[in-house]
Formats: sequence, C-alpha cells, structure tokens
Amino acid sequence: MRGVTPINPQKKIEADSNPVKESDYYEGERLTHLLDLIQRGIETSKLSNVNSLPEKIWLKKQIAIGINEVTRVLERMNPNNTSDQQQNPKQLQVVILVADCKPRMLTKHIPNLAASRNVPVLYVRDNKRASLRLGELVKLKTALAIGIKARGNDLNLLLKQILPRDS
Repeated sequence: MRGVTPINPQKKIEADSNPVKESDYYEGERLTHLLDLIQRGIETSKLSNVNSLPEKIWLKKQIAIGINEVTRVLERMNPNNTSDQQQNPKQLQVVILVADCKPRMLTKHIPNLAASRNVPVLYVRDNKRASLRLGELVKLKTALAIGIKARGNDLNLLLKQILPRDS
C-alpha cells in the first residue's frame, strides 16, 4: 500500500494545553468541605426563593447539570468577557468537574472552554465515587460536571469565598 501512513499505537498523545496542578484537585477532607459548602449554599438559596418554584425547576435555573448542559452554557458565553458575568444569569461562576471519569474524552474539552470564558474549574476526585457525590448535590444518581450559574444568590456568595482571587 503506497501513500498510506500506518497508525502507530505507541505514539504519544499530546498532553492537555491546560495542565492541572495538584492543588486544583479537591479530594478527601477538602472535597467534603467543598460539597458541604455547596449543599449549604443550595439550601439557603432555596429558602430565600420567594417564587417557590418546584425544586427541580429551581435547581435547573441555578445550576447547569451534566456535560452537555455545561458545554452549552459555556459556548453561549462571550469569550474573555468577565464584565457582565454578574449581570447576566446565563454566565457560569464556576464549573465543578469530576477528574477521574472514564473515558477521559467525555470531559476533556471543558477545562479549555472554561478557561477561554474566564470561568474557574474545580476538579473533584474520590476513588471513583466523585460522580456519585457530585450527583447527590443535584438530586441525581451521578453527575460528571455541574456549572454554578452567576445569579447573585447565597450559593454564589459562598463560592466567591473559596474561588481563586484572579477569577
């Protein structure tokens, strides 16, 4: 066969252009603290909800749930535009991503997309239980990615305390 380049399975795949530092991961006691903080923020935001929407609808308005929904919201955001993040409820304040999902290709695009929109990404891992723990927050069995929408509620105020200052 002339002109055909053989596929080399030994060829290294390029590493992510956005490397993750070990300090970016939430696991163990730090993960438990983060999830408790988010759960408290969700509960206090629900209590201050004057419209008294059904819980599932309220959650959907506050949190983008799942890889597809997080990707969709990030793609609709203006690149590198942080000035209107607090005014526009379609903006994400933070993306929480399961770091130990298999296959990795499912979530590989989210960190670069979030970085282009100036949205911080928090990585969670818990010996293959992170998706279960993240799912508990949003009343589902599992979740690989969730995005907290910037709506100016108690949840956003709590998350603002733990996010890096440059975001």
